[in-house]
Amino acid sequence: MGEESLRKRKGEDNGKQDGQSIQSHEPQTMNLQKQAKLFLFPVGLISGICMIVGTIIGSGIFVSPKSVLANVGAVGPCLTIWAACGILATLGALCFAELGTMITKSGGEYPYLMEAFGPIPAFLFSWTSLLVTKPSSFAIICLSFAEYASAPFYPGCDPPQVVIKCLAAAAIVIITIVNSLSVKLGSYLQNFLTAAKMIIVAIIIVSGIVLLAQGKTENFKDSFKDSKISVSSISLAFYNGLWAYDGWNQLNYITEELKNPYRNLPLSIIIGIPLVTVCYVLINISYFTVMTSTELLQSQAVAVTFGDRVLYPASWIVPLFVAFSTIGSANGTCFTAGRLVYVAGREGHMLKVLSYISVKRLTPAPAIIFYGAIAIIYIIPGDIDTLINYFSFAVWIFYGLTILALIVMRFTRKELRRPIRIPIIIPVIVTLVSILLVLAPIISAPELAYLYCVLFILSGLIVYVLFVHFKFSWPQKISKPITMHLQMLLEVVPAEEVTE
Repeated sequence: MGEESLRKRKGEDNGKQDGQSIQSHEPQTMNLQKQAKLFLFPVGLISGICMIVGTIIGSGIFVSPKSVLANVGAVGPCLTIWAACGILATLGALCFAELGTMITKSGGEYPYLMEAFGPIPAFLFSWTSLLVTKPSSFAIICLSFAEYASAPFYPGCDPPQVVIKCLAAAAIVIITIVNSLSVKLGSYLQNFLTAAKMIIVAIIIVSGIVLLAQGKTENFKDSFKDSKISVSSISLAFYNGLWAYDGWNQLNYITEELKNPYRNLPLSIIIGIPLVTVCYVLINISYFTVMTSTELLQSQAVAVTFGDRVLYPASWIVPLFVAFSTIGSANGTCFTAGRLVYVAGREGHMLKVLSYISVKRLTPAPAIIFYGAIAIIYIIPGDIDTLINYFSFAVWIFYGLTILALIVMRFTRKELRRPIRIPIIIPVIVTLVSILLVLAPIISAPELAYLYCVLFILSGLIVYVLFVHFKFSWPQKISKPITMHLQMLLEVVPAEEVTE
């Protein structure tokens, strides 16, 4: 069937004809593949900074201050941990900037591990990310949103768990739908929500500065007194602090969608993460101007307590804008994580249908829908503090491995062009810190849950051997009709590289 006849048929019954052509007309599929490659919506410098700031500043700064303080026990070490986490996130992001401009493929750590160590570590990363770290992160953020959004309706007591979980599930469904319908809509929503969350950040910071100017400094006297410093406590404090900074590598998931990535990727990092670090330290200082360490630890929602004491009777502003903030972070996480599912499917490491692109919307809809569905499962048993600890443990295994890949490729892939080349000492430091973060809690306070996490990661080896390496025919026989029906239902086609 020629191009002319395709153009004629395109004007007829689009829905019916598209469904039929996906199933039976190869030239139409090939033409749609060329269109599908255009699903990438160019992300510029401003959108890149908004993506970093909008994804990082979410639920973490409103959830983690209590956990960081609980682990170190005093104001001084708490503020030090927040600043140190920002420095570590910046150094890690600079490592990722070199990787992202050297290997300009979407999918975050996945293509870097593939280039440096081969398919097995890359598959284990995608296996763990798709089924544990990314969906659990999405679930934690939406649970935090639900807690803050429902708090004003239950004054004086905690909202019922069923209300929190239903609201969190509804948020996941809405964000998944938005990002499945339009890449542009998801990007514009991210920019709007980033602006909204910067309003509440500015309100808290300015209020804290005014209170400090008025002499509210009594909570900062003897700020290192009664601190609890140990390898285990510092590691767990870093886990909770770094959770609030999680998202520093998000632009590497959409490298293919960045306009001029050699310039915009590093600039977005250099501007975005230090901005977040300053905001986080100032927000924590603001909290301590109105709350003692004991009061902060007893608070159900730190930002709401701050608002009640400082902004009354306009304290309703705080939970409203915190809800905007967490939704923005969840949207940024969904926007980028869907690309990982898409890239893994494209490489044959996940169901092939996950790498398909919507014909009408030009979005990786199957990948985003899959990601949202897994996240809803994590909401059912969801306990935020436990999820954060084991999420951080798993994710820093692969952060360390990815930055080690940068060091390895300095010697094994010297021919690769490196528009950004950072001093080798930076990835060495970040790799050593990653090893410390992973091993310290296991050595100082071993728990079976860490073993379960490691066993789950290694269980990916069984899946890889059976379904990727040997490629047994019976799974393909089962998946082929499922893929075909999902293609027709979702109106999606492969977005493989097509010969022009």
